Amino acid sequence: MITRRLAIPCLFFLLFSSGALFLQGQTLSVQKDVHVAPDETQENVFVIGGSVLVEGVVRQSVIAVGGSIVISGRVGEDVVGIGSSVTLKSTAGVTGDVIALGGSLNREPGSLIAGDTIYFRTSEFSQKVLKDGWLKGAFSLSLFPFLIVVKLMSFILWAFAALAGSALFPRQIVFAAGGIRKSFWPVFVVGLASIVVFTALVLFSALLSILIIGIPILLALIAAGLAVKIFGRLVVFYFLGKSFFRAVGAKKINVAAASLAGLVFVTLGGIIPIIGFLLSFVLSVIGWGIVLRTKFGTTENWFQRKPVDDGLSES
Repeated sequence: MITRRLAIPCLFFLLFSSGALFLQGQTLSVQKDVHVAPDETQENVFVIGGSVLVEGVVRQSVIAVGGSIVISGRVGEDVVGIGSSVTLKSTAGVTGDVIALGGSLNREPGSLIAGDTIYFRTSEFSQKVLKDGWLKGAFSLSLFPFLIVVKLMSFILWAFAALAGSALFPRQIVFAAGGIRKSFWPVFVVGLASIVVFTALVLFSALLSILIIGIPILLALIAAGLAVKIFGRLVVFYFLGKSFFRAVGAKKINVAAASLAGLVFVTLGGIIPIIGFLLSFVLSVIGWGIVLRTKFGTTENWFQRKPVDDGLSES
């Protein structure tokens, strides 16, 4: 059984776990099976449309979208299945949580789960998320065609922006994307703080608009925020697309192709209720953080203090 109180933390976990796999460059498989042999150890496993068999050790997490997960070995953190058949054999050991959203969950006697077990049956999951809705019908099926049209229009606009940005600023995008992997948590903290400060400034400028003087300030803030949002999102698109191409073994990665691939991932993730909102928020935070830290991809760390030349160094 799972309470409504646990649903949102469950989705938060799923979002950050998926993002962590991309950031760390771990095992990613699309429509392929992954087998961790008894004498084998892997860091993470993320499979879309394939099966996962873990007889050895996965030090961190196992995540599957569709397909199946069979665990007879050890998993150091969590096991997450989205529409997957999840089976824990009697010899299985999971240090973290086991989360199954849709699909099935079968746990044999003797299997060990140190964390929580969170399971939505397929019918229950679709009813709660798509019909009844945790947000009182905001994600009802009647709105689904409209959401698809909006997402399609958004995809087309972002695709044009990705192609234009890749043609005009390829070096800046590549340089800024490298900073995400290098300093993820500093980027995230800077992004979150900047969004809070920016929101406060916009609200303050809106209040000043009553005195007319706040109108140009508000317009300047909106223009600056739009520039940061667009460039930051293009950097995130490229980063996700590059991570995908590297995972499938591509040697040469085109900036435009990687950006479009990342856009596809973000668009598909954005269709999922609640998770799509959380995904958009996290990507915005990362985008703001990396733009401010790298000053639109022109320097390694904008906030890093440069050493002052006191004239005493050796020539």
